[in-house]
Amino acid sequence: MHDERAGDGRSYGRAAGELRPVAVEPGFVRPASGSALISAGETRVICTASTQEDAPRWMAGRRRGWVTAEYGMLPASTGQRKARDSTRGRPDGRTVEIQRLIGRSLRLVVDFEALGERTIYLDCDVLQADGGTRCAAITGAYVALAEACQRLTREGRLERTPLTGSVAAVSCGVIRGEAMLDLDYSEDSVAEVDANVVMTGDGGLVEVQATAERTPLSRAHLDELLALAARGIEQLHAAQEEALSRRQAALLDAAPSAAPPAARPPAAP
Repeated sequence: MHDERAGDGRSYGRAAGELRPVAVEPGFVRPASGSALISAGETRVICTASTQEDAPRWMAGRRRGWVTAEYGMLPASTGQRKARDSTRGRPDGRTVEIQRLIGRSLRLVVDFEALGERTIYLDCDVLQADGGTRCAAITGAYVALAEACQRLTREGRLERTPLTGSVAAVSCGVIRGEAMLDLDYSEDSVAEVDANVVMTGDGGLVEVQATAERTPLSRAHLDELLALAARGIEQLHAAQEEALSRRQAALLDAAPSAAPPAARPPAAP
């Protein structure tokens, strides 16, 4: 796997509080209601949003919609081949945990009454994993969901967008006593503390997953990690907004212009 690490420093020559290079390509899967390919360093995830014009059976008749998520990794996404869930007959515990996290995070910024009786499925498929796949999936899934909502509104199937805000996620941790943002796999595997932080675009905490692997997590380090995460998520929010604006501009450019009025036939002599 390509690595821009210099000496014993971080990948891409980053400081402790810097993200890996982030790129979001919206509209990556044309048949989907919304989609995005997100890259965070060497981690790459395809996120798609698919719309179904009915609510889940357990919500029938409530005039409300639902958003749910699935997560998976391609067999060759890591150094050692990962068996497909279909081969094992069911998803493993990690997969179930992550897809529930993605669903919870995205549902927090959706007005289900405005969505109406329909379901949006968010599918996050990891093409290449180098740490932070769940965080990249949440960040990319928001872009796919926002694009799907824009499309539903544009087509007149929604009166207004059901989104009440944005959401993104980033990893952070403590390595050799130093707080660091956006860990890649080599850092995550040796971290004394690793955490995943999900926040809204206006800075509200959605979920914090933190685990002390070798030493207890002090309150001071927790506060430092949350501050790092907030700065990183602010940058991810900007990347999300830029990608969605770029997608909207591309759709406007591709829209057929109004046909000029037909010329009148010459008057009879």
